Amino acid sequence: MRLYVFIFACVLFSAFSYAQEVNFDELKIPSYVLPDVLQCSDGKKVTTVQQWEQVRRPELLEMFASQMYGRTPEDRIAVTYETLTENPNAMGGKATTRQVKFRFGNEQKTVEAILLLVIPNHVEGKVPVFVGYNFKGNHSTMMEPEIFFPPSFHLVKKAGDPDWIRGCQLNRWCYDKIIGRGYAVATMCYHDIFPDKSGLRDHSIASLFPDYHPNSNASDEWQAIGAWAWGSSRIVDYLETQDKFDLDKIVIMGHSRQGKAALWAGAQDKRFRIVISNNSGCGGAALSKRKYGETVAQVSSIQPPWFCPAFKKLYADNESDLPFDQHELIALMAPRPVYVASAVEDRWADPKGEFLSACHASSVYKLYGLSGLETDIQPGLNQPIMNDIGYHIRTGGHDVTDYDWERFMDFADKYFGR
Repeated sequence: MRLYVFIFACVLFSAFSYAQEVNFDELKIPSYVLPDVLQCSDGKKVTTVQQWEQVRRPELLEMFASQMYGRTPEDRIAVTYETLTENPNAMGGKATTRQVKFRFGNEQKTVEAILLLVIPNHVEGKVPVFVGYNFKGNHSTMMEPEIFFPPSFHLVKKAGDPDWIRGCQLNRWCYDKIIGRGYAVATMCYHDIFPDKSGLRDHSIASLFPDYHPNSNASDEWQAIGAWAWGSSRIVDYLETQDKFDLDKIVIMGHSRQGKAALWAGAQDKRFRIVISNNSGCGGAALSKRKYGETVAQVSSIQPPWFCPAFKKLYADNESDLPFDQHELIALMAPRPVYVASAVEDRWADPKGEFLSACHASSVYKLYGLSGLETDIQPGLNQPIMNDIGYHIRTGGHDVTDYDWERFMDFADKYFGR
C-alpha cells in the first residue's frame, strides 16, 4: 500500500512540477534579442529584393530545415488518383462533393489517403480553394453518409471512439458560409499522411522514401510536421490536374499543429498564394524566445516527434541560443500575403508571441514595397488587421470558429480581387 501511495505522490509531484514550468506571466519572460531577419550570416545587411531572394531567404530555409522541421526529401514518390464518388447535389444542391483516393507508393508498399473536395455549384468558371487538413476524418466535417472514413483511422482510433461519429467537428468547417462566398475546400485527414500516434511512422508517407530508416536519428531527419507539409503540396499537385480550380488562388489554412505545418508548407511551396496560421503557437507563429506557454522543450518532446532531432537536442530549455525565430518563418512567405490568427484564451499558444512574430516579419514585406502590420501594438479583440500581413485575436479559446473563417475569406477576397 505504501508503495502505491509513493508512486501516486511521485506522479502528482511530476505533474505539478511540469505545470509550474509553464509561464503565463509577461513579467517572467526572459530578456531576449531576436535575430535580424534582414541580416545575412556573414553580417551583411539585406537592402534589396534580389539579396533577400538569392541569399538571405535560402539561408533561412536551410536553418529551418536542418535545425527545426527536418529536411524534406527531394525524391519523387509515385502517386495515383482514383475518384471514388462525386455528388453534384450535396448540401441541398449547393455544392458538389468529390472523394479522391491518393495512392502513394514505391515497389514495396503503398500508403493511401482520401481527399474530400467541396465545390460551390453557383460559381461559373474556376474557383479559389482553401486547402487544409482535418483532425478527425473527412466524415467529421459533414453529415453526408457517403463520406468515407480515413484509411488510417483504424490505426489511431479504437472502435467506439467518438471521433468515428459523422459530423463530430462540424463546428470547425462552416461549409455553408465558405461555399456561399464562392470558395471550394480541399481537405484530408492528417493521419492519412503521418498518423499522429507513437509507433506508426512505418505507416506514414515518410516510410516510402529511399533513405527511410524507422529508427533514424539523423539530426535533420524530417518528422511529422515535415511530412504533413509535404502532403499539403501533393494536394496542390492534384488540383493542378483539374480544370475547375483557379491555381492562382490557392490558400493553405492550418490550425494548431497543422498551423505549424501550414507555415512550413507555405515557406517551401509558393503555389500557396496565401498562407494562414490559426492558433499555431510554439513551433508555428509564436516567438520561441519568449518562453511563454508552450516551450521548445515541451513541443519537441511530443511523440511521435513533430520536429527533427536537432531542434530538441540544441534548443530545448535553450531558446536563447536559437539563431532564428518564427518571425523569420513568416517572412519566408513574402511577397505573398500571410495571416496569423490568435485567440485570447489560448494562452498555451502565446497570442502576443504570435502577434510579435507577424510584426517582426514586416521588414521583409516593406522590402517589396508592401505593408506589414504597421503597428507593434497588438489590436483589440475582434479588430483584424488586413494588410499584406494580416492578424486578428478573437474572443474564445483554441479552436477554428466561424469568425476565423469569415476573416480568412475577407483576407482572401481582398488579395484575390473578389
